[in-house]
Amino acid sequence: MPGASSRLRALACRACCTEVDPAKPVGTCPTCGHTLLAEYDLNGFDGPAWLASVRSRPPTLWRYRELLPVGSPAAEVTLGEGYSPVLSLPEDPRAPGLRFLVKDDGGLPTGSFKARGMAVAVARAKELGIREGYVPSAGNAGVALAAYGARAGLRVRIYLPRRTPEAMTTACRRYGAEVVVVDGTIRDAGEHARRAEAGRGSFDFSTLREPYRVEGKKTMGLEIFELLGPDRLPEAIVYPTGGGTGLVGMHKAFGELRALGLLDREPRLIAVQPSGCAPVVRALRDGAPRIEPWESPTTIAPGLLVPAPFASERVLEAVRQSGGAGITVTDPEIESAAAALARTHGISASPEGAAPYAAIPHLVAERLVRPGETVLLYNTGSGIPFLSGRTE
Repeated sequence: MPGASSRLRALACRACCTEVDPAKPVGTCPTCGHTLLAEYDLNGFDGPAWLASVRSRPPTLWRYRELLPVGSPAAEVTLGEGYSPVLSLPEDPRAPGLRFLVKDDGGLPTGSFKARGMAVAVARAKELGIREGYVPSAGNAGVALAAYGARAGLRVRIYLPRRTPEAMTTACRRYGAEVVVVDGTIRDAGEHARRAEAGRGSFDFSTLREPYRVEGKKTMGLEIFELLGPDRLPEAIVYPTGGGTGLVGMHKAFGELRALGLLDREPRLIAVQPSGCAPVVRALRDGAPRIEPWESPTTIAPGLLVPAPFASERVLEAVRQSGGAGITVTDPEIESAAAALARTHGISASPEGAAPYAAIPHLVAERLVRPGETVLLYNTGSGIPFLSGRTE
C-alpha cells in the first residue's frame, strides 16, 4: 500500500454518542466530559492485504499507520518505538501445564511502554498545531512526554509525586522538561496540574483525557497479533493496571482486527493491581459500573498507585467484554517477582512489570487460567530506574 496514511474518521464518545471532528485539538468529550476514542473508516479496507503490507515495513509501531491517527508518515515523531519481543518462559512449577510468554517493553525508548502512547499523542498534537503541553505522571509517562516533546519541539511540564524515583525526575529534566513536584499520589498531581495549567492554553496529555495515547497503546495488541498470529494468540493477557489505558487499547486493537476479518477471538484481559491500591479489581469483583476511589492507597509500584482512574467505565468494559477478570498481589510478592525475573530469566522488570509474574499462583488458585493454555505476561517497563544502587 504505497503512500498509505491514516484512515481516521472521527472521535466518538461511548458515554453520550457524541462524534467530534478530529481535525481540531480536543481533549475529552465536549458534551459530557468522558473519554473520546478514535474511529477509523474500515469500509472496503482489505485486512489481509494490509497485514501483508505491514510485514514489509520497518519494525516500529508506525508500521500500523492506517490504524493510527497521524495524517501522514511525514508527521510521525519517532525514537524507534514499538515492536518489542515476545519471550518464552520455561514451565513454571507454580502452574504446571501452562505456557507463559512475556511481552517485554522494557527496552523501548525511555524504558517503558509509555513511549507508545506518547509517540502517537505528541505526533498528533504537533500535526494539529499544539506547541505546549503537560502531564501528571508517576514517572514513566513524564519521561516519555519529556523525550517525545523534545523530539517534536514541544514545550512540556511534568507534574510528579514527590515519591517518584529520582532517576525519572532527573530524566525528565535532562530532556528539557519543566518538572513540578507535588505531595501525594498521581491523583493529587493531576488535580494540582489542572489548577496550575488553567488558562495557559496548554494541552493535557493525561491518561484517557485526550484521544490519542490509547491509540499508541493499541499497538501492544496489534504487535501481539502480528508476532504470534491468530492461531497462536494467548488465551489470556495479564496486565499491570494503573490508569488502565493499555487494557482499553488492546481491547480496541482486537476489535479492529476482528472488524478487518483477521481475528476470531480476543484473549481474556486480566488486570493485576497491588493489594494496597486495587480500585479496578474491586469494581470487577463487585460488578460495579465504575470504580470508587481507593482510600489510603499504598504500593511500591508507582505506576500502579492510581486510586481513581479516569474513564474507569472504559477500563471495566475492556476487561468484561474480553471475558477477563481482576486479581491482586502484595508488595512483597512484586519484589520477589522482579528478582526472580532478573535472576532466573534475564528480564529486567519494573515493579509494575513484575506484578503479572507475581500473579501466577493466584491465577491458578482462582482458576483464571487453565492447564493447556498460553498466558502472556506484560512487562511494561525496565527495572533499572528502581535499583537505586541496591544489590540483590
